[in-house]
Amino acid sequence: MLRIGVLGAARIAPPALIKPSQSVADVTVSAVAARDRVRAQAFAAKHGIPGVHGSYEELLADPDIDAVYNPLPNGLHGRWTLSALDAGKHVLCEKPFTANAEEAATVADAAKEAGLVVMEAFHYRYHPLFQRAVEIVRGGELGEVRRIETALSFPLPRFSDIRYNLALAGGAQMDAGCYAVHMARSLAGAEPEVVSAKAKLHKPEVDRAMTAELRFPGGASGRVSCSMWSSSLLRLTARVEGTQGTLSILNPIAPQAFHRFTVRTAAGRRTESFPKRASYAYQLDAFAAAVLRGEPTLTPPSESIANMAVIDAIYTAAGLSPRSPSA
Repeated sequence: MLRIGVLGAARIAPPALIKPSQSVADVTVSAVAARDRVRAQAFAAKHGIPGVHGSYEELLADPDIDAVYNPLPNGLHGRWTLSALDAGKHVLCEKPFTANAEEAATVADAAKEAGLVVMEAFHYRYHPLFQRAVEIVRGGELGEVRRIETALSFPLPRFSDIRYNLALAGGAQMDAGCYAVHMARSLAGAEPEVVSAKAKLHKPEVDRAMTAELRFPGGASGRVSCSMWSSSLLRLTARVEGTQGTLSILNPIAPQAFHRFTVRTAAGRRTESFPKRASYAYQLDAFAAAVLRGEPTLTPPSESIANMAVIDAIYTAAGLSPRSPSA
C-alpha cells in the first residue's frame, strides 16, 4: 500500500488525488498538512483523511507517509519537492514542475541521488486518448509531420488568484501554457526551438496570454497558445498535420468529460472514442506502479527539465523574464 500525504489543502487535491485514490486499490491518502492546522482539520474531515499536520515539515517527518502530493503554488514546487526528497519521500508534483529549467535540473539531480520517484502531474499524458494520439503520429499514419498546434485557454478573471502572482512564479504560460508545450513536445517526440513569442500582459512581467511559434528538428513547425484571460475564452485542442493526413483532438486535457478525436487520411475520415475513466486515475496508477514496482513513468524529471527549458525560452522570446523560485 502506497501511503500519500498532501502538502496543502489545495482545491486541486480532491479531483487530482483524493477521488482517484478511491478506485486505485494500492493507494491511500493518509494525511494532509496546512500552515493553518484548523484548515487542515476541516479539509481532512470533509475528505475522510485520517492524518492531520499543522505544518509541511511535520508531514514530511511522518514515518507513516511514503510519498507526498505537491500541489503548492508554482514557485514553491521545487523547494518542497527537494524537502520531501530529503525526508525520503517519493513525490507526485503538480505542473509546472518548478519555476524554471535550472531549478528542474536541481530537483532531477536530487531525485536521482536519493533513488526516489519524482513524477510531474501531467495527468492527460496517461489517458488512453493521448497514448493513442502519440501512437498515430509517431507511427507514421499521418506521413511526415509538418505542423503541430496545441492550445489551452480558460477564463480566470479573478486577478487576485495566485496564478497571476509573479512572486509565486505565476503567468498564463506557466499554468496553462505548460500543457500546450508538453502536448506539442509529446506529439513530436522531439525538442523544439522557440522561433518567436508574443505575450498579452495582465501587469508587468505577468502574462495573461501567450502564443509562441516553434520549429522542430526535421523542419516541422508548431504553435503553442494559452490564456487565462483573453478573447479566446475556452480552447482545449491539439492538431497535427502531416503529408498524408491530419489528427484533430478536442479536449485532450480531460477527455473523461468530453472529447472528439478525428483522423483524416486518404482512406477517409474516422473518429475514435476513449474511456470515461478520469485521467487523474490513470496517472495515479502510474505513480503507484513506479513507487511500488519500479515501473517507468511518462513524465519523469528529465522530461520536466526539457519542458521547463521551452517555457523559459518562450518567456525570453516574448521579452519577459523566466520565472524565479519563491523566497
